[in-house]
Amino acid sequence: MVRSSLLLLLVLGAACRTPKPRDTGTVVDTAEVNPAEVRGTASTLGSGDLLEVRVYQEADLSGVFRVSPEGTIDYPLCGKVSVLNMSSSKAADAVTGCLKNGFLKSPQVTVLVREYTSKKVFVLGEITKPGTFPYEENMSIIQAVTLAGGFTKLASKNGTSVTRLVEGQETRVRVPVADIELGRQKNFQLQPGDIVFVPESFF
Repeated sequence: MVRSSLLLLLVLGAACRTPKPRDTGTVVDTAEVNPAEVRGTASTLGSGDLLEVRVYQEADLSGVFRVSPEGTIDYPLCGKVSVLNMSSSKAADAVTGCLKNGFLKSPQVTVLVREYTSKKVFVLGEITKPGTFPYEENMSIIQAVTLAGGFTKLASKNGTSVTRLVEGQETRVRVPVADIELGRQKNFQLQPGDIVFVPESFF
């Protein structure tokens, strides 16, 4: 009976010391989640994005193209090719389809995204220069924090979270950035629209 009472007191004491979260959103640690489960929609192209199109053994058809406000690129031989809301591989398919239409027999096309001007990430909280930053392909959380000027002295690095829209639902993932910096955890890859929030440390 005495042992049960002591256990109850310990549990109540811990509950009193633990601050309540400010929201009811799901928060999971990166170590507890399969990356596929928090993967948002694939990066797609939009107005202002910069593409590099490479056509094997066709230097005149290779180059860098900016996506117009209408979502097209002005491509040699083809004229305006729509790439709006396409992935880079789908954009390559669109260019391939055009070139096959009377220009080349078996074109080998690769599309690389050089700038995601239409896509943004948000870095907020205990950051030197919080704000909105252009998304770059394969952008990591370390890269985003660096762009934002690094952490303040009050930052809780391991309390950093990333909010992402997955299948219409907001999911928050806790990302231990201090452990990433020390090589204890793998770097975390961001996606367009991600919100990085760094809370204040209370210790």
